Amino acid sequence: MRTFVSAAAVLIGLVLAAVAVPAMWADRNVVQEGGFVALTAPLGKDPAFQKRLAAATVDTLMSGDLIPDYLMALARPVLETAADSLTGLPDYPSAWAETVRKSHRLSFADPGTLPPEADATTLTLDIGPLVGLLAKQVADSTMLPVEAPDQVLIDVGEPTQRQVIERVSAFAPMGYAVTAAAGIAFAIALVAARRRWSVLAGTGAGALVLAGLWKLAADAAAGAAIATSSAEKVAGTFTKEFAAAATASFEQWILVAAVAGAALLVIGLIARSVGARRRVSGGA
Repeated sequence: MRTFVSAAAVLIGLVLAAVAVPAMWADRNVVQEGGFVALTAPLGKDPAFQKRLAAATVDTLMSGDLIPDYLMALARPVLETAADSLTGLPDYPSAWAETVRKSHRLSFADPGTLPPEADATTLTLDIGPLVGLLAKQVADSTMLPVEAPDQVLIDVGEPTQRQVIERVSAFAPMGYAVTAAAGIAFAIALVAARRRWSVLAGTGAGALVLAGLWKLAADAAAGAAIATSSAEKVAGTFTKEFAAAATASFEQWILVAAVAGAALLVIGLIARSVGARRRVSGGA
């Protein structure tokens, strides 16, 4: 009976851990604003993404009534030249961070609270801070009357991705409670076990299996996100680079789990070997 309880507790713990680890990662790196900003910070340094961002900022300033018609021909080459050096400006890192921060707030906000120009069915990237930085740079250097809008919204992804984000934001914070439950299950397994080495070895082997499954799931999720990304160049590049950054971040958690699993497996096998030797020595 004790063996059955111990084995059942290990299985329950592994099932709970399978859900808890991805949930905690998602909460820290996607749901929480600070984690999202840190995760996406390197995206603003990607050369291809920078080029498309610069083009989008120029197109935004050249559209509408932001620049007087009689200055259009003069303003475009000035804007394009300034855009090429946009990422080298001292204020660019803070402008990119603010872009990501505002985009996170829009994407995770209640659809009913979104501004009218934002699409409540998709994820939204607000490059307004970058457009504002470019407008200020041009205005300061040329005295052209360039004014930037407060928001420049680009739809990212498909409605299904917005639905996924809503579910993640609802369930990811539960990962901490699930982790505690998994810990309790493993503790019960150790207490109930006749051979505790088997609990350590079984938990370690299970962690290695979970690491492999998490890797497969992460790659599949990244592939699905890229496959359903927007055809718009800035949005498509952002989705692709974000998927790569998220996968790389979660792989670090997978590596920790794999190392911990391998360590538990080795410790369990060593404990078994030591126990067997003691029994042989005692019998002699």
